[in-house]
Amino acid sequence: MSIIPKTMKALVAYGKGDYRFETNYPTPQCGADDIIIKTEGCGVCASDLKCQQGAAMYWGGDNQPAWVEPPFIPGHEFLGRIVEVGENVRDFHVGERVIADQIVPCGQCKFCKTGRYWMCQPHAIFGFQKGNNGGMAEYVRFPKACVISKVPEDIPLSAALLIEPYGCSKHAVDRAQIRNDDIVVISGAGTLGLGMITYARMQNPKKLIVLDMIDVRLEKAKEFGADIVWNPSKVNVVEEIMKLTDGYGCDIYIEATGHPSSVIQGLNMIRKLGRFVEFSVFAEPTTVDWSIIGDRKELDILGSHLSPYCYPFVIENIRNGNLKTNGLVSKTFSIEDWETAFEYASGKYGDFKVAITFG
Repeated sequence: MSIIPKTMKALVAYGKGDYRFETNYPTPQCGADDIIIKTEGCGVCASDLKCQQGAAMYWGGDNQPAWVEPPFIPGHEFLGRIVEVGENVRDFHVGERVIADQIVPCGQCKFCKTGRYWMCQPHAIFGFQKGNNGGMAEYVRFPKACVISKVPEDIPLSAALLIEPYGCSKHAVDRAQIRNDDIVVISGAGTLGLGMITYARMQNPKKLIVLDMIDVRLEKAKEFGADIVWNPSKVNVVEEIMKLTDGYGCDIYIEATGHPSSVIQGLNMIRKLGRFVEFSVFAEPTTVDWSIIGDRKELDILGSHLSPYCYPFVIENIRNGNLKTNGLVSKTFSIEDWETAFEYASGKYGDFKVAITFG
């Protein structure tokens, strides 16, 4: 059995904007049903940034209760190698490379008991509560309830870091129920949008159209399978969709920007009886004319949350190349340089996905 140090390097969140790098944070202890992994890498998600910046949906405010439980170690896009297993663990062994769904289901609520574990009522997610510390640390504890998948050794870290975001992307596209006669619009070509694009391409829609305000992202979208790409700052995208569809509008619109204008844009360009999938986490409320949804178009409005039952497919298809990953993890940083990692993860320098890696 590996010798695990009593303390470790970790980024610890104590409050809004109060994130501290610590060199002697207690290493998690392995209970009888637990697994301890040594972290290989952890992606920096937009939700990590919004939490660090103090968004109300995490810390409370704007009529929302606090959800986070400090002190906690952030990070939910992580994987690592098992260094210790509890005496009751049978299916996993020291040395195996593993990843867990970001939610730790309770197994007792009505959602868990009916197989809908991703909507677990207590909703414990890695990287936001002190009981489920995340991957921005050298070691992480996987409790018994985790949904764990094995990661093949031949998947490079730069691709393996995309398993969690691509799982979320797959779930969003599955919610859209794409058929081969659909004209599909994906708004947003960041990492998650690109995961949607490469997976949606596998569904063979009639046209796959991608919108983004940054041209380099649109170039990557074409590489990943988009038929048409438009920059809304340069093209009237609603008019273009109407021209393309004889005035009807697109069949499916997937919103992956997190900006209120993208929601309004989608409602304007989608056809009657169309399907609108909302994926993003928003930093501010969005105001729309709900009569578009009901009286004028009778739309199907669907949400998308997390990545239930998606990891095995994503792992297999990243491995065989059906899901494109090239060039998405553009920069990696040590945990000591977490502030720089967060800055680059904002996208202000043109990066897709930024990660913290451990030697």
